[in-house]
Amino acid sequence: MSYRVMHYINQFFANIGGEEMAHVEPQLRQGVVGPGMAFAQAWKDEAQIVSTVVCGDSYFAEHEKEAKEAILAWVAEEKPDLFLAGPAFNAGRYGYACATICAAVQDMGIPVLTGMYEENPGADLRTKVLIAATANSAAGMRKAVPTMAKLALKLLRGEKLGASCEDGYLNNGVRVNFFDRERGAKRAVEMLKAKLAGQPFVTEYPMPSFDRVEPSPAIRDLSKATVALCTSGGIVPKGNPDHIESSSASRYGEYNIAGVDRLTSQTYETAHGGYDPVYANQDPNRVLPVDVLREMERTGVIGKLHDYYYATVGNGTAVASAKGFAAEYAQRLLSAGVDAVIMTST
Repeated sequence: MSYRVMHYINQFFANIGGEEMAHVEPQLRQGVVGPGMAFAQAWKDEAQIVSTVVCGDSYFAEHEKEAKEAILAWVAEEKPDLFLAGPAFNAGRYGYACATICAAVQDMGIPVLTGMYEENPGADLRTKVLIAATANSAAGMRKAVPTMAKLALKLLRGEKLGASCEDGYLNNGVRVNFFDRERGAKRAVEMLKAKLAGQPFVTEYPMPSFDRVEPSPAIRDLSKATVALCTSGGIVPKGNPDHIESSSASRYGEYNIAGVDRLTSQTYETAHGGYDPVYANQDPNRVLPVDVLREMERTGVIGKLHDYYYATVGNGTAVASAKGFAAEYAQRLLSAGVDAVIMTST
């Protein structure tokens, strides 16, 4: 008799639709849906997905209590041997939903497993639930499934997990000892020799990498300065003309506000999917303070508000992508003679 698995996926992987269908309420489907087929093939006959829970990312984010109640009730009825969620890769709301529902199911005494990119906001729960490490996009599905399938079988069989570097899960703060083929002294000498020779090597104790940004010189006279606005809060012209994604943004927008005294709900909105958009849509100046900067311009506090602002969505967006956006439009700001930038969030 094979193990029984319950699978959680979002509206995209259930082939319901993209962001326009993210409001879909939880639904229970029997059998395999979407990426579940790949897991079924990896497990052969040892495990099978008996049912699949589908829930829209926006619905879970905005109705978490109701979503969890519905899903946990189905779990109680199904009594699966394992609850599997995702993989979510770097989709922020999806990752949060996967990790959160896994934590809740785990409290019922059922083993759980999900998978996502290390920068996904849901990865913050790595110390509570087992999270397999994946690439930052669905292009990494072929590599994610074998890793997750293997981990799932270990959980189902009750086998002891190896170290995170062996079994492919995100470091959860628990150290697991294992024996290497070579002694530590020899490995250290080999790394040192490679480093001295300018050859590639991989440290066994990676340190976190933090940017060190030297502060720019203070602006001596703001009354003569040109100030620009930029935001990761997703404020865009109505209709989101550049189709900036609500999470894991792959682009940014450049928008002309010359002659715009304040942003209005009729002409601007937020494309961000990681916070309640109601208040931002009612008054977009709450996220992008054009009204305040115009007042400062009129009263001579600043010399001028730059004619263009730059916007993207920070929700689940990879750090490397965000740095790339900023490096690109920073050159435009420099070319336009901008003296300072105010970057707003959500």
